[in-house]
Amino acid sequence: MSDYLLDTNILILCFRKTEGYRELLDTLAKDDTLYISAITRLEIVRGMHDHEKKATFNLLDSLETIDVTIEIADKAGELIRQWRTKGIILGDADAVIAATALNHGLALVTTNEKHFPMTDLVVYQANRYGKLTLRE
Repeated sequence: MSDYLLDTNILILCFRKTEGYRELLDTLAKDDTLYISAITRLEIVRGMHDHEKKATFNLLDSLETIDVTIEIADKAGELIRQWRTKGIILGDADAVIAATALNHGLALVTTNEKHFPMTDLVVYQANRYGKLTLRE
């Protein structure tokens, strides 16, 4: 197996108690380490409500957070620039998440594989019930 970097949308669906997503995290965490980017942590914290604070930090603290380093920032900038020349606009957060996965050799778990067009990135697409398929 592989260790996994979770995209922000996976955590959002888990917080919303979307069927299958808590089970997805539990299944992945059985044999592998689950990581998030510091940018994912930022996105989750900025969107939480006061009454969700304890549950939010309990889940976030159960995951390994990877800091945005100079290398990750540079790689994210390169990805944005590279894909822009192909007519594809990457969001800053998505570029940082992709660069984090690439720099650490992690498989990315997301519901939006189209946000991550990099062919050298291992991407697992989660469906609406938390079932994964490997992008080919």
